[in-house]
Amino acid sequence: MKLSQFKFHLPDSLVAHHPAEKRDESRLMVLDKKTGHIEHKLFKDVLGYFDDKDVMILNNTKVFPARLYGNKEKTGATIEVFLLRELNKELRLWDVLVDPARKIRVGNKLYFGDDDLLVAEVVDNTTSRGRTIRFLFDGTDEEFRENIEILGETPLPKYIKRKPTLEDKERYQTIFAKNEGAVAAPTAGLHFSRELMKRLELKGVEFAEVTLHVGLGTFRQVEVEDLTKHKMDSEQFMIAEKDANVVNKAIEEKRRICAVGTTVMRSIESAVSASHTLKPMNDWTSKFIFPPYDFSIANSMITNFHTPESTLLMMVAAFGGYEHVMNAYEIAVKEKYRFYSYGDAMLII
Repeated sequence: MKLSQFKFHLPDSLVAHHPAEKRDESRLMVLDKKTGHIEHKLFKDVLGYFDDKDVMILNNTKVFPARLYGNKEKTGATIEVFLLRELNKELRLWDVLVDPARKIRVGNKLYFGDDDLLVAEVVDNTTSRGRTIRFLFDGTDEEFRENIEILGETPLPKYIKRKPTLEDKERYQTIFAKNEGAVAAPTAGLHFSRELMKRLELKGVEFAEVTLHVGLGTFRQVEVEDLTKHKMDSEQFMIAEKDANVVNKAIEEKRRICAVGTTVMRSIESAVSASHTLKPMNDWTSKFIFPPYDFSIANSMITNFHTPESTLLMMVAAFGGYEHVMNAYEIAVKEKYRFYSYGDAMLII
């Protein structure tokens, strides 16, 4: 398939800049992937589509406040540093993006906080905006993390044209987040409230968890018309044996298995055994899913509405069927569904 086949007109007004008032009351479009039939619901109505022993697979990654603002030594110029991932805990080495990049050279020192709570030194160039930095900090790892919490901002995507608030600290995080390491939220999971989780549990729905630490590659634009030439960034993922067992029992019993989000789908499709069951794994994935593609584990999916020509839209089209999904998106635009991280949701069954 070609990149241009995933173009559609998305008015700016449909990109959500704030979360819905209540997590589980964003809108939900339900798409039947066999027939293309569409229903319009609220997210909490998801309850009506799942039964006893069905399984929902969640991504329990936790977003950390990855965006820091500091000053360059001597000139005092303000620098934005976006923490991508920790390379070495003992040495406090991190892969980061810097802005403006042209001003940041190897050997420069960067100071963060009014009283220079953290100081870092640039030790290498990685890409045009990428650097490796070393934090010069003698305290414990716990103290270092506390300082990141104090100085860091919730890493809202750039298209949200406002400063993060205290509300974002809570709302740009799923209620089941526990393993820190993501620089972007697994957004399909943002719609789950504690009350909805409880009601699903009471109905007998089981939950399995995976961890995929969402990186900025999620937002990277595809720049080649021929999709086979696009390379995804690698992201770390983990699937524990107990969670794989829950999913495999549901496969055996032919239950409904729902991947909550594209990050879950990437994880489980990166860990398929020869017998089409789920393997426990701790690895990195650069899997790129676009049509046509045969899925092995999940037979339903919850996802947000994604932007034109994004790898996320391509995966959803592979799962729900290209024609059905592009038609659903056309309807979503007409019906003024809200798009992207803080937007509305789609259930594909």
